Amino acid sequence: MTLIDNGVYVDGKRQHTPDSLDETFELTRTSGGMAWIGLYRPDDIELLAVAEEFGLNLLTVEDALAGHQRAKLEHYDTTLFTVLRPARYLDDVERVEFGELHLFVGPNFVVTVRHAESPDLGRVRKRLEQEPELLALGPHAVLYAVLDQVVDEYAPVAAGLENDIDEIEDQLFGGDAEVSRRIYELSREVIQFQRAIAPLEAMVGTLRSNTGEFGIPDQLQDNLGDVLDHVLRLIDRVNAYRALLENALNLSSTLASNRLAETSIAQNEQVKRISSWAAILFAPTLIGAIYGMNFENMPELSWEWGYPLALGAMVVMAAALYLTFKRNKWL
Repeated sequence: MTLIDNGVYVDGKRQHTPDSLDETFELTRTSGGMAWIGLYRPDDIELLAVAEEFGLNLLTVEDALAGHQRAKLEHYDTTLFTVLRPARYLDDVERVEFGELHLFVGPNFVVTVRHAESPDLGRVRKRLEQEPELLALGPHAVLYAVLDQVVDEYAPVAAGLENDIDEIEDQLFGGDAEVSRRIYELSREVIQFQRAIAPLEAMVGTLRSNTGEFGIPDQLQDNLGDVLDHVLRLIDRVNAYRALLENALNLSSTLASNRLAETSIAQNEQVKRISSWAAILFAPTLIGAIYGMNFENMPELSWEWGYPLALGAMVVMAAALYLTFKRNKWL
């Protein structure tokens, strides 16, 4: 079902729970109350019926149907159109899942269009129904409560990202070959999170500075100010996360380069050792090869000390090469 919850409120109290949108429209007109309609991925017919009843701007309706909108706040006559990007942290896969929420707020109605599992709007409705004095302030109280819930649900996401960053720091110095990929993936999530949160500063600030124009009760000023404080703290945290990940990526590149250089140096040392021993063995091999050719007219073939001299030359040349390579630290 796309119609998740549907209520008509009078003086902050729920008076009716209609079974259909048509009944909601009728009861809202007759009771003079406020309609709060919660939709989950509605089809064109349902949302266009709501738009016709409450006079919603068709461009905003198209946005709500299409989805994939950035976080924003728009004002059309007596209606506020708000797009929020809620998020939740999935512990089992260590990943952030982003959703999308559209709110239409008018003089006597609130329509929420949700495209993901978060935020938990049932909790928002239950909270406000337990605070009739706050709910009696009208549709803008619902807007405040939804903003507050979305921002509150950002806190576990920030905590999950912080834990992932701590794990990356351990991986960096542990020589994990996959750490660069993990840093890159986490950086993308942090950037998406930053894009979801950053517009809220201007949005909540606009609501606070234009209460008269938007018809927002003065009593909600402090509430909106509290939401803005939470948003600013989250923005600072996420900016810090992004800076940490950028530094981590640079450090990962540096460590990888250092490991590559160390490997290259180690290989060069091995090449030096092999080359040194090859040269040492080459000298006696050369002498032995020359005197092993068995030509009739070769020097010292008939000399009594020719053989010991050849062996001595081999030893001397090999020892000289060994000492030379040792002094040059090739061995």
